[in-house]
Amino acid sequence: ARNIAFGLPGGRSLSARIWVAQVGRVPLLLLDSDVEENGPAEREVTDRLYGGGGEHRLQQEMLLGIGGVRAMRAFCRITGHPAPEVFHTNEGHAGFLGLERIREFLSASPSLTFDDALEASRAGTVFTTHTPVPAGIDRFPRDLIQQYFGGENAEPGLLVDRILELGAENFEGGDPTVFNMAVMGLRLGQRANGVSLLHGQVSRGMFSGLWSGFDNEDVPITSITNGVHAPTWVARQVIDMAHGESIDDAIGWDVIANTPDEQLWATKRVLRQELVDMARTRLRESWITRGASDAELGWIDSVLDPDVLTIGFARRVPSYKRLTLMLRDPKRLKALLTDPKRPVQLVVAGKAHPADDGGKRLIQELVRFADAEDVRERIVFLPDYDIGMATVLYPGCDVWLNNPIRPLEASGTSGMKAALNGALNLSILDGWWDEWFDGENGWAIPTADGVDDADRRDDIEAEALYALIENSVAPAFYIHDERGLPPRWLAMVRHTLRTLGPKVLASRMLREYVLRLYTPAALSSRAVDADNFALARSLATWKKKVRAAWSSVRIEHVEADGVGDAVNLGTPITVRAFVSLGDLTPDDVIVQTVYGRVDADDRINHPLHAAMEPVEKYDGGRWQYRLVVTLDKNGPFGYTVRALPNHPGLATPQEMGLQVVPPLSAGFADGVLR
Repeated sequence: ARNIAFGLPGGRSLSARIWVAQVGRVPLLLLDSDVEENGPAEREVTDRLYGGGGEHRLQQEMLLGIGGVRAMRAFCRITGHPAPEVFHTNEGHAGFLGLERIREFLSASPSLTFDDALEASRAGTVFTTHTPVPAGIDRFPRDLIQQYFGGENAEPGLLVDRILELGAENFEGGDPTVFNMAVMGLRLGQRANGVSLLHGQVSRGMFSGLWSGFDNEDVPITSITNGVHAPTWVARQVIDMAHGESIDDAIGWDVIANTPDEQLWATKRVLRQELVDMARTRLRESWITRGASDAELGWIDSVLDPDVLTIGFARRVPSYKRLTLMLRDPKRLKALLTDPKRPVQLVVAGKAHPADDGGKRLIQELVRFADAEDVRERIVFLPDYDIGMATVLYPGCDVWLNNPIRPLEASGTSGMKAALNGALNLSILDGWWDEWFDGENGWAIPTADGVDDADRRDDIEAEALYALIENSVAPAFYIHDERGLPPRWLAMVRHTLRTLGPKVLASRMLREYVLRLYTPAALSSRAVDADNFALARSLATWKKKVRAAWSSVRIEHVEADGVGDAVNLGTPITVRAFVSLGDLTPDDVIVQTVYGRVDADDRINHPLHAAMEPVEKYDGGRWQYRLVVTLDKNGPFGYTVRALPNHPGLATPQEMGLQVVPPLSAGFADGVLR
């Protein structure tokens, strides 16, 4: 243990003890503010997850960000562990680590300016957003940030006005009174991503204000879909079916998927029995805690049945996850649970945030339904959801239910854990399921997109859920062949194991982070640090020049030749753009042709971008740019031209949020050739 400390307003300081937990080969640093050096208020900074809001939450995030960097530096000094080149902030919670790194650069190299240090820090920082709703982002009053980072608490070189700029919502629709932690994270990180394809799309729209004038698909936020750690979540019986092959790659999942029908079906029954046993034990403990005596609980011995189709639902209980959607029509649900030929049983678990009274009410509503004598053998709610419970629950389920309000599930991982154990997903097309549902690995619950009335939407989607269970899920499970096995069901399970198994792995996710974000960030970090931060200094100076001169950049005229009334496959089209660069040069700017197939509204779908060449210079800083595009498809073709900043220190040309497009009078603002 070793203490770190930093200052707080009023002459106070916040200290923390560093605890190191060795997780496999990875050291995990944990910060604890309950130390003697702190006053009573400061000792409580790490007292609970997500803080109490306001100042308490700000102190938590300062400790996580600033204290996290200092803890990591101390750990590396003591152990000789190499210092990291890349810093990854998951959501804005650790966002202040960027300020601490800027402070480090300024302290180590006094000749650096704030902007120089900002570029040095940004190059090696990755930001991941995890929420698809603005309400999920931490915001603080700007005067609170002023109080904590200004005045006597200011660090040399870290001007509070510059800090406030980083978190400012200075875009259309923004709130000028708040400091936005996610906005700061995006400005402090040169690379950013969401956690599923759909979430990346939602994030590009949610943060489009930072890239005003760009189409949402051009906002530089990519996506890497979450994954789960297979050795933690896959049941031993499933791992054994790999016959020694690794479950961290496709080969192991192919072997598992090729398990004989009889063994696969028998294994799932064993796992279902383990779930039934665990559920009965937990349910008995819960009823005793609620005041029941053993004499009253004989009925628990018949709760759940290892031969009945078992649907699981377990997760946090915020309102958007809709724990009680299944209760929209209690009579319909009861009929499914007690069907004499094709019964269904539900195992539900979860926890609400301590401050989420709405989530607690949802749990109470479900428990009241599950307590009823006519259904309590077919539906159970298991309190105190934890990892021990989860490692039995996921393998024991046949179907995993997920019914959030689309698109409020950024990724979700519970269904991934179930899929790794041969369960089929029954889910709203949201998060990871939106991109990986293929029609054979489960079922997609139709969504009432466009229905604004929340109650009507829930009614429609609940009815769709009941219908899927009754008409598709249950028949696939219960229709058996002459061997007494369900062939359709087993085929879907095999397909799930073979196709989803390799996709939903944390190892796949980590590989994508390394190749797409961490390695480029490490290379950028090395480049800006070299030669006494020469590239960082150059980039900061260049950005200032470009921002000052950008208003003088204009695309004056665009034209194309090589086309007639019809545009056919292989037709070469020469696009010319006449561009005034003002005080900038072609080295400062990239001019692109944006082109592709167009829809009925003459919008370019899935546009391609190709750099144009400056081929002729005219007086007054005017240039002609040219590109020959060879069409690879027949049909309507559209194009336009745009200019963006260009520098080797940028990760993408969109990074600065600056773009020039042709005015409507510039020949073609958008050319559409048919």
